[in-house]
Amino acid sequence: MLQWLAPRPSGPVEYLIVGLGNPGKKYEGTRHNAGFMALDVLAARCGAQVSRAKFHGLCGGAEVGGRRALLLKPATFMNLSGQSVCEAQAFYKIPPEKTILLSDDISLAPGRIRVRAKGSDGGHNGLKSIFGLAGSDAFPRVKIGVGAKPASWDLADWVLSAFTVQERALLGDALEHAADAVEWMVKGKISEAMNRYNQAPKASEKENPPS
Repeated sequence: MLQWLAPRPSGPVEYLIVGLGNPGKKYEGTRHNAGFMALDVLAARCGAQVSRAKFHGLCGGAEVGGRRALLLKPATFMNLSGQSVCEAQAFYKIPPEKTILLSDDISLAPGRIRVRAKGSDGGHNGLKSIFGLAGSDAFPRVKIGVGAKPASWDLADWVLSAFTVQERALLGDALEHAADAVEWMVKGKISEAMNRYNQAPKASEKENPPS
């Protein structure tokens, strides 16, 4: 059966999976939109369309790891992500523990991801908005490396800049690994996801990025 013809899952939504980023063509392919990119990879695997306007964002139903999930891209711009996420959580009565966040991370090099069960926002404004409105930081998350800010750059300019060609080659594997991690996480195997994907890539992989 063709992947994009897969039937829509039925039953209650168990998980909310959120890719963080900024809406609009101006921001496509920028570092701050790594969460959007990872959600796109996951959606393609599931044959899902993240195109329904609701919860101040775009969303679509999907079956992920055998569980029914709602995939969501907030359209509030990064700093107000909590408005969209908390609205969807309230509608489906989904707790933070079953709301998985995909976001960019400047403390990780391109090509790396890090899985966390919970923790602080680390200075990320999208996470800060979500945790503040939800009153909790108990959100599982997958952080996608976008590279450290060069000393001469302003942080806002850096996260809104585009990846280089070499970085995009490394990013491809990271986005696939992020989608893999989410599938483990919805199966309740977050420790497995952490063990598999929180390691630094091998030197050979750094020298020979995937095409």
